[in-house]
Amino acid sequence: MKTRPGTTHGRPESDRISTMKKKLKPLTQRPAWKALAAHYQSIKKLHLRKLFADDPKRGERLTASTSGLFLDYSKNRITDKTLQLLVKLANESGLRARIDAMFSGEKINITENRAVLHVALRAPKNAPIIVDGKNVVPDVHAVLTKLSGFAQRVRSGEWKGFTGKRIKNIVNVGIGGSDLGPVMAYEALRHYSDRSLTFRFVSNVDGIDFVEATQDLDPAETLFIISSKTFTTLETMTNADSARAWLLKGLGGDVKAVAKHFVAVSTNAEKVSAFGIDTANMFGFWDWVGGRYSMDSAIGLSTMLAIGPDNFHALLAGFHEMDEHFRTTPFEKNLPVLLGLLTIWNTDFLGAETVAVLPYEQYLKRFPAYLQQLTMESNGKHVTLDGKKVNYQTGPVYWGEPGTNGQHSFYQLIHQGTRLIPCDFIAFGQALTPLGRHHDILMANVFAQAEALAFGKTAQEVKAEGTAAALVPHRVFEGNRPSNTILARKLTPEVLGKLVALYEHSVFTQGIIWNIDSFDQWGVELGKVLAQRIVPELESPACPPLKHDSSTNHLIHHYRNLKGNL
Repeated sequence: MKTRPGTTHGRPESDRISTMKKKLKPLTQRPAWKALAAHYQSIKKLHLRKLFADDPKRGERLTASTSGLFLDYSKNRITDKTLQLLVKLANESGLRARIDAMFSGEKINITENRAVLHVALRAPKNAPIIVDGKNVVPDVHAVLTKLSGFAQRVRSGEWKGFTGKRIKNIVNVGIGGSDLGPVMAYEALRHYSDRSLTFRFVSNVDGIDFVEATQDLDPAETLFIISSKTFTTLETMTNADSARAWLLKGLGGDVKAVAKHFVAVSTNAEKVSAFGIDTANMFGFWDWVGGRYSMDSAIGLSTMLAIGPDNFHALLAGFHEMDEHFRTTPFEKNLPVLLGLLTIWNTDFLGAETVAVLPYEQYLKRFPAYLQQLTMESNGKHVTLDGKKVNYQTGPVYWGEPGTNGQHSFYQLIHQGTRLIPCDFIAFGQALTPLGRHHDILMANVFAQAEALAFGKTAQEVKAEGTAAALVPHRVFEGNRPSNTILARKLTPEVLGKLVALYEHSVFTQGIIWNIDSFDQWGVELGKVLAQRIVPELESPACPPLKHDSSTNHLIHHYRNLKGNL
């Protein structure tokens, strides 16, 4: 994994990236893409019923597994030739070289000139990864050691609040990746959490979020984690300021209390100190960690506090196992690559616009929301690496809810609606909280839904049940709706790490083939800049001259009237 900094095979990195762009044909001109387009025309009317009837072993063949994670992708509308062509497309797109480049610490985020090294966050101590001439792995483990020590002090009661009381409440304040990852991980691993501690998460700048999170907490027993790399994020620092005021009001106004009730996950020591946080309690990370890839960095402090250092290290080990599988396994049996290629097929050839992620595990209730940022902030791009507008679809919409709840709401549209919605079912062989027949019934629904989506019910089958002729069309299920089923023995910290890394690398695979930068997020910037301009226009006692469009100007005036400024 070690490479000479700033070079690849003796060439400057900037030259390598430029050369790489020139070597790649535009996506729609690659031979495999053209072959897939022709292939789609030849099989577009082929039904999963026939594919399974013609190949009794299909459900056994079209599977892949690694380290206890099992993927059944047989219910996708593909043939062996489809898969061969998709793998060929991955090869023509330079996927293997780009995987190696990422793991080597090369600056593959070209619009920000940054390495993309979330894989370093879970690398073992003896795995050198070089960025700008420095092995970053020792720094990663130094932060992990510091996090572990702090977590042990809080969990044991050694860390006391300003009044000498033990900390019982932890409030994570962040937004985006500084919130979605910690929230998801806490909910997913709640079974393993210390139930003597209460965890809350504040992200929305809507004051309700902060008020509801803190109204039943004792300031003397509450610790705030302020997660902001720059310590300038508007939403996070607005909530942080409110947290500081709330704490001081509850503890008599002594500013020395802040240092015993606040810690920071940041890189801006000056602003952290000015806030009143002891920089000894500041936990850093690096510009090669994107927010949506940061849950296993210091951003995961709340997770470590909840589940303990040992379980957090098990989470990291799961991430690393999937990293190594992705890095070394042939594409035909590579779980993240297969998921990514199937998304390309469903999006660009079958015309699917969304992907439903359906965990049949209540602890994973926030997993679809977490994936929304991971997938859509990564691949919601409209230009290629060299700035040319794409002429194909990228970045489908990810969404979902836990089963079986969704079956009684939106599954109707998936089964009988006019839109094609590929589904990822996620389920486990063992319940963490066994209760009578519950888990068998839950799992029966997983298998039944995937079966029903694939094979449906024909008009002949409906008629054979004695259905009145007028009702037959309403009870027909066309089927031929693609799905993946992902199974593991049970939801553990290690398995959660594998699941998250599975989707991280699937997103990477898609981005490489679409020839886009999956690691920048300029799309979030414009609204933030405009909001900073509008805030003083809303807060000013007298309305200043407005220079927006007529709609925005009118809305500002209307809002000021509603709040009573005019």
